Amino acid sequence: MELAGKKILVVGLGKSGIAAAKFLQARGAQVTANDAGPEEKIVAAAELKAQGIAVVAGSHPTALFENSDLIVASPGVPLALEPFQKAKAAGVPIISEIELAARFLQGRLIGITGSNGKTTTTTLIGEVLKDAGFPTQVGGNIGTPLISLVETSQADGFTVIELSSFQLEAVESLHLFAAVLLNITPDHLDRYDSMDDYAAAKANIFRNQTPEDLAVLNADDKRVATMQTNAHKVFFSCKRELEEGIFLRDDEVISRANSTERSLISRNEIGIRGAHNLENVMATLAVGLACGASPDSMRETIRNFKGVEHRLEFVAEINGVKFYNDSKATNVDSTIKALEAFDKGVIVILGGKDKGGDYAPLVPLVQTRCKHVILIGAAAEKIATALENTKPMHRAVTMEDAVALSTRLANTGDTVLLAPACASFDMFDNYEHRGRVFKDAVLAMH
Repeated sequence: MELAGKKILVVGLGKSGIAAAKFLQARGAQVTANDAGPEEKIVAAAELKAQGIAVVAGSHPTALFENSDLIVASPGVPLALEPFQKAKAAGVPIISEIELAARFLQGRLIGITGSNGKTTTTTLIGEVLKDAGFPTQVGGNIGTPLISLVETSQADGFTVIELSSFQLEAVESLHLFAAVLLNITPDHLDRYDSMDDYAAAKANIFRNQTPEDLAVLNADDKRVATMQTNAHKVFFSCKRELEEGIFLRDDEVISRANSTERSLISRNEIGIRGAHNLENVMATLAVGLACGASPDSMRETIRNFKGVEHRLEFVAEINGVKFYNDSKATNVDSTIKALEAFDKGVIVILGGKDKGGDYAPLVPLVQTRCKHVILIGAAAEKIATALENTKPMHRAVTMEDAVALSTRLANTGDTVLLAPACASFDMFDNYEHRGRVFKDAVLAMH
């Protein structure tokens, strides 16, 4: 891909946009970086300018879009915006930072997507492959821009990529040796017109696969199980035995292929809580086997894996009450999975920026497993209406207030769980910021 001398517009100046602008400029492109936010809020504006990159902030000027040779869009900027549509009509190619990186990365690429479980599975696959002795690097939606891994990629190695639906919207030639689709549940319906549109973005993960590649699919999710792909399909299931694939029999995770079975790991050896994490482990095992990792090596890695920050993360036990941080539970389904990891005695903290989802599916679990519900953020009233007549509900203005209130409500043996079912942007910079504030508030009581 020839970049030198091309007029390239980078839209959206979060981590990936900044990294893409620097990458393009270093290869001789004439780069303009654009963000709708004010320039004083753009962390790297001065640094980009010092490197010879033009910065246009405060709006998305249509002329800038139409007069570019290429547009690289950051995932947070909706492609439905009018300037993108005008550029498309003018014949300007629009790609994502993921697509740009894919055109330069060496080695085999492994992609993971799904409404929930992406980060845990991406991290665990990375650990499994590293421990098995393969050159491996991890990036994408997990926090490290994929474009920043181009220089360190190796022809004999793997790059493991967490992929959001936003990142998959503008891929063209991204070719994955292994593509994992964990689940599809309602999410981001403030951006997509329907679940079908959301699922179509996820399906782009299989777009350029061949029969020599691998597609790992959740057999228990109807929308996922019926996805079309040219790749060799490997299914996993927590609910039933499969003719071929990875499944649970009693407490053993079994792999069955070509009429041959082998036990890979016992359920009680998996150190991360919840049925959803069992699914994440199964998907990891499917990828590991395809890449040549030994079952013994993988078992050892999974045994030692303690999970990822902000995903059912144990914070502390104070006066017999356990505190868990699942700030990454940014949709209803992920909150359901978090609640399912505990039997009873839960004080759950819900709320934040609404994403257009329906909170009614929380009702049965709140009824059976929760003692109290603490509501924070902009969606508090909508959630309260959906959970009316379930368990006592309480309001808190800040996260610190919510934690203090939870300690007054909890008794020995109870669990306080932050699993908001909402985005964080009404009160926090992101879900990591929200999780850190929760943990700080908990640990301040220790």
